Amino acid sequence: MSRRLENTIVKKNRTLRIIDSFPKSKVMILGDLMLDRYLWGSVERISPEAPVPVVHIEKETSNLGGAANVAANVSALGAHPFLVGVIGEDQFASELKKNLRGKRLPASGLVIDSKRPTTVKTRIVAHSQQVVRVDRENPAEIDSDLVDRLLSKAKSYLNQVDGILISDYGKGVITRELLAEIIPMAVSAGRFIAVDPKEIHFMNYKNVSVITPNHHEAGFVSGRKITNEKILTEVGWNLLKTLELESLLITRGEKGMTLFEKDGDLTHIPTEAKTVYDVTGAGDTVIAALSVARTAGACMKEAAYIANIAASLAVARFGTARITRDELLEVVNNKK
Repeated sequence: MSRRLENTIVKKNRTLRIIDSFPKSKVMILGDLMLDRYLWGSVERISPEAPVPVVHIEKETSNLGGAANVAANVSALGAHPFLVGVIGEDQFASELKKNLRGKRLPASGLVIDSKRPTTVKTRIVAHSQQVVRVDRENPAEIDSDLVDRLLSKAKSYLNQVDGILISDYGKGVITRELLAEIIPMAVSAGRFIAVDPKEIHFMNYKNVSVITPNHHEAGFVSGRKITNEKILTEVGWNLLKTLELESLLITRGEKGMTLFEKDGDLTHIPTEAKTVYDVTGAGDTVIAALSVARTAGACMKEAAYIANIAASLAVARFGTARITRDELLEVVNNKK
């Protein structure tokens, strides 16, 4: 059955009750931790050495990225995050942990690997325009010892949480070996499992509750470019069946989202974004809001609807944005 999700299907009062229940939700976030650094400045001339702008740096800031940003999103929504991931033994690891403390996020689930650097994305911004990004990372997969240490952390949290959110950025932490252990473990415990996927691991996400690829990722892994609704529908149902998923949510930018469910329901959710200023971190917002809503008692349609609202707020801001529970409540309250 195909339908377009409107307010007539997701009731306002029901949505408000779900959002009010967010503080009851407990979610484990497992994935690639990152530090987002920003060098802010101005440009007044072009370099005489090369045809590039000379940026006069005026301030430096840092923020949580990757799975750490997902945890910050979960916390901003009023839920309780349990963060599990790998950091290096360097100055950026210290800076990342400082940012966690600043957001009152737990760091007890972090595992240190002295052989690899903490993943850092440094953006140079001049006059609110990103000039260049510099990445510091080692995307090689973690070894079996680190997998065992991460699984030990995850097992210790499993009985405390309502769901597991796997944030896969392809930076080496989410491996086939890790997925082969954590997914059956979570399924056996009856936990909700959401995955923000990376193409290389698609076939290893079998039996999870939901994955949230964008339309480019879904098309790439299916060997087809999604250019119309017919191809979108064929790709979606094929992925759902092949991976034996409970549901699949394909995000489609200005076209909103499309939800495929195991019971045969196909739901199109129109975008609510009126202004798109920056899509940085929007995927983190979607998976966080979806997971918190679902573990707070929403069905998948309701959870996707709420995630869509959160995404519309996130893309209207510059940089990585975290949407709060109060902001969601305000938007829903203002709906007719």
